[in-house]
Amino acid sequence: MLDLVSAYENYLTKVKQASHNTVASYMRDIRQFAAWLRQTEEKEVVDATQQNISGYLDALDSEGRSSATKSRNLASLKNFYAYLVTSGFLEHTPVTDIRVARGEKKLPQILTNREIELLLAQPAATDAKGCRDKAMLEVLYATGMRVTELIELDVSDVNLEQGIIKCSSAKKVRSIPLYPAALKALGLYLRSYRESMLAEPDETALFVNVNGTRMSRQGFWKILKHYQDSAHIDKEITPHTLRHSFAVHLLENGADLASLQELMGHSDISSTQLYTHMINQKLKSVYEKCHPKA
Repeated sequence: MLDLVSAYENYLTKVKQASHNTVASYMRDIRQFAAWLRQTEEKEVVDATQQNISGYLDALDSEGRSSATKSRNLASLKNFYAYLVTSGFLEHTPVTDIRVARGEKKLPQILTNREIELLLAQPAATDAKGCRDKAMLEVLYATGMRVTELIELDVSDVNLEQGIIKCSSAKKVRSIPLYPAALKALGLYLRSYRESMLAEPDETALFVNVNGTRMSRQGFWKILKHYQDSAHIDKEITPHTLRHSFAVHLLENGADLASLQELMGHSDISSTQLYTHMINQKLKSVYEKCHPKA
């Protein structure tokens, strides 16, 4: 039933206007389930039963997949089958009364102020690539953007005179101020290097790769990993590590939750409250380590 899977992909893209990453994640989960179902049960997705889906989740468990991965797969299949019912392809969804045991939720890792300084100091802003890399890292930490938001920035999103950058997510646009070092790095890149890196003069992307086209997620990940290694930071750093660090550091320095929610583009403040929990956990750890009676 590849046609139904493709129809759902078209629905997510054209009707729901879901982000590229959301569509890619959903379709990967659904297609992997469809392949497992054909190989194991010799069935197509339209013929799947509740037992089949539970069996697939058990198979993921036996492979050592995390609770988060299993929960995401279950959510992907639940939404897919809900679409098939709504569209008239099925009378009933097979995803009923299925639960995934919650694993222990790990708090996101953050960088200390010292580690941030070390990381941001790594790119040597003496040539086009180094200047671009420094601008990207400074902007990411200055704004707390998601990596997708960073690479989707256009030159028109930057206002150097006002010191702000416009960030567009799936549902809203937010303007985020830049601290002086980030503004300086971005200004140098724009004025002195970006134009010489372009493959085409009408390229709109703010950050481009060595081929002169828009930077990719994978490209930025490699750049970040390179500077993590050169800074000798033992923690595993991802673009989201900088987003988490941005949030915690702002709260530690007195930012209120509502302002942080706006800066990060959270639709629900409960997502922002996670960082308050992280700070509380950190304080508890310090207390237990340092208090003579603890």
